[in-house]
Amino acid sequence: MRALASEADTNALLTGLQGGDAQLASLGPLVGLAQLRRREIDRETYARSWGHRGPHEFEVSIPRPAEDPYWTDRQLAEMEQAKADANDLLARQESARTAAWERLGRTHPRAVRSLRRRIDRAAHAARAREAGRSEVIRAFWAMRVFILRAGELTGHGDDLFLCTIQEIQRILAGDETPLARIPIRRRTYEHYRSLPVTPTLIRGTIDPERWAADPNRRGDVHDATAEHLPMSDTVTGFPGASGVVEGLVRVVSTPDQGDELRAGEILVTAVTNIGWTPLFPRAAAVVTDVGAPLSHAAIVARELGIPAVVGCGNATLRLHTGDRVRVDGEHGTVDVLEPAAR
Repeated sequence: MRALASEADTNALLTGLQGGDAQLASLGPLVGLAQLRRREIDRETYARSWGHRGPHEFEVSIPRPAEDPYWTDRQLAEMEQAKADANDLLARQESARTAAWERLGRTHPRAVRSLRRRIDRAAHAARAREAGRSEVIRAFWAMRVFILRAGELTGHGDDLFLCTIQEIQRILAGDETPLARIPIRRRTYEHYRSLPVTPTLIRGTIDPERWAADPNRRGDVHDATAEHLPMSDTVTGFPGASGVVEGLVRVVSTPDQGDELRAGEILVTAVTNIGWTPLFPRAAAVVTDVGAPLSHAAIVARELGIPAVVGCGNATLRLHTGDRVRVDGEHGTVDVLEPAAR
């Protein structure tokens, strides 16, 4: 693609995963909230379609959004800050994509038909992959319901979330021996929960406490066999979605802190998943520690036309709330123009 079109046009041509009858699960909650806001659907329909998706959807001990009566209200209230909702951003990106196809048709008319077929196949595969994941998450909700009910029947409540399925079956049968292991498991869980999330890729060994205390740690990879290279003044990562924008940084650790993000700020976080999607329309750009061109942050940012730099490693340590930066999504760089007052 890059041999035939500019980086910006390539970025636009590879979008369109969501539009018309094509549904992209990563954007489902965001599009659904926009429909709910416009009264095109009701709350029951939204909950049935997307109430199982959230930032902690693989953790069965945490309630699903549909279980929280105030979750939807908070999301709708925060959407009021955005200058445009999902439908507006998708329409803008569709116009950019149409213009890019027209330019490609003028410069390389013979390549258009073949490229459209290949892109359509890739888009179908991406949608199918995400649809499959969405249905898997429904199974996690079923597991949660099972454990909650087991906790009610046995009188041990949330303690059963610290048991294996085999142990839960034993407890349901009247054998409470596994409950003796719960206190140490809970202390261990709380300890590791207090530490930063360890890197996605670890080579060699890692001491979580020492790693967490390292001011130069990376969130994407830890290589105990290699020396750390000196860092440049520029934060670099993968080009996630093209575009250049300047703005103030807002470092956000969890989606629960999403109300701190102001419209037009640069969202900087470790990694995103579908639970972060409602924040994207408020962000002028997205920067992550972990990710690649096919990560959640990159795909959603491209679809919405928001510049993104992903897989920076330690952007959340090197950038601070209030820094004025320039994000270049085409080249995968973030430059600090003016540090925040400290």
